[in-house]
Amino acid sequence: MKEMKEKIQLREWIVMAVGMFFVAVSVYFIMMPSGFVIGTLSGLVMVLTHFIPLKVSVLTLILNVFLLLLGFIFIGRDFGGKTVITSLLLPLYLRIFEIFAPNPPALTSNSLTNVLCFVVVLSFGQMMLFNINASSGGLDIVAKLMNRYLHMEIGKSLAISGMIVAATSILVYDRETLVLSLLGTWLGGVVLDFFIDGTHIRKRISIVSPHYAEIQSFIIQKLGRGVTLYPVRGGWDNSERTTLVTVLQKNEYAQLLSFVQQTDPCAFVTVSTVGEVIGQWNPHIRRIR
Repeated sequence: MKEMKEKIQLREWIVMAVGMFFVAVSVYFIMMPSGFVIGTLSGLVMVLTHFIPLKVSVLTLILNVFLLLLGFIFIGRDFGGKTVITSLLLPLYLRIFEIFAPNPPALTSNSLTNVLCFVVVLSFGQMMLFNINASSGGLDIVAKLMNRYLHMEIGKSLAISGMIVAATSILVYDRETLVLSLLGTWLGGVVLDFFIDGTHIRKRISIVSPHYAEIQSFIIQKLGRGVTLYPVRGGWDNSERTTLVTVLQKNEYAQLLSFVQQTDPCAFVTVSTVGEVIGQWNPHIRRIR
């Protein structure tokens, strides 16, 4: 059990490192050269560098540490060690980029294309972090503070803080940049929701078959998933039957369907999409128990 927990911990460290790499790439190679200010801490740093003579990596570190301290003081120790790690990873990546790739050019000559590319890359990195219950720090901390003390929903808090940061672009850029920054901030929330919802989709499979015991054994032994059995009565002939129900990932569903077709080609199978699963369904939890 200890060994399994260590493997899970290592996997989460790798996911955090990769997720923050995507976040840092989107900031340094797309947003900064293009000159728009999406509603993130990095966007605020871009504005502040026009008034404070510090490197982006240094200013990002200072603001992240300041926000982390506020989080620990006003939210508590349960605030999360993962946020500490990700908050330190971003300035580290930015410093590495500053050393090995100083002054990168804009990704394209079209501002809207750059905004779209930034949103996709950033949201993909954030999706990886949210899927392991982590975040990229920064404005996420502000949103949690607003949630606790102003009793606002996290999503609304993120949107408000993000829009305020995007609006600061008018201090150093023109009105076109302001509009692009506000549009990109809104679009970022939409794309992030799309990515997260896509990774959470599961399949709920209901199977009626006289060979349910074999199918049950396959799901438990081969796929490592749980099964629920329901006694039912067929309406056509009033015969007693058993319905087997399980929830699987997409690739697991394909394996199950192949097995069912081999075991009982006449099995009655219905499939529906599940947007979210709450409880001890997670494979990591399942394997530790």
